Amino acid sequence: MKLVLASKNQKKLKEMQEILNQLGIEVCLQSEVGVDVDVEETGATFEENSLLKASAVMKASGLPAIADDSGLCVDALNGAPGVYSARYGGEGLDDTGRYRLLLENMRGLGPRTAKFVSVITCCFPNGDVLTARGECPGTIAFAPQGEGGFGYDPVFWLPERKKTFAQLSAEEKNAISHRGKALEIFREKLTQYLK
Repeated sequence: MKLVLASKNQKKLKEMQEILNQLGIEVCLQSEVGVDVDVEETGATFEENSLLKASAVMKASGLPAIADDSGLCVDALNGAPGVYSARYGGEGLDDTGRYRLLLENMRGLGPRTAKFVSVITCCFPNGDVLTARGECPGTIAFAPQGEGGFGYDPVFWLPERKKTFAQLSAEEKNAISHRGKALEIFREKLTQYLK
């Protein structure tokens, strides 16, 4: 089975491939099937945005499409940046700019507890929809650490591992991350769906 990823993010594709290839499922970028869809994320929740993206790419490609909407929810910031994680601080910021802004906004605030959330949605041409949600609790570090991962990984601290997401190997991260958990739940649902 082939799923079209409703994203242009190569790192997200790699994470999904590593987990879903074990099921014999091929995941490809939308560009590989001649589709170039930019979906405006107007949803108020990760679930709504994930569905918007998967549905748009499925309609444009005629193939089952999978989307992930994920973000960082920080307790001291009332759940921000949340669904705006990729757009936090506006258009001009890159990953480094966004996590620096987050650290600046956290200055003097507590608690530093946070969670990463990922919602995976798969839309099929017959109208069926599968959804899975994964969460990973942690805290916000006081300074970035590590070179791996992407996004807020350098400032997302895992107290039990004494490392940030950016200091974990891909295998370690996939085993405990929000996306890894969501994909594991999705994989179980898809296995049942395909029976």
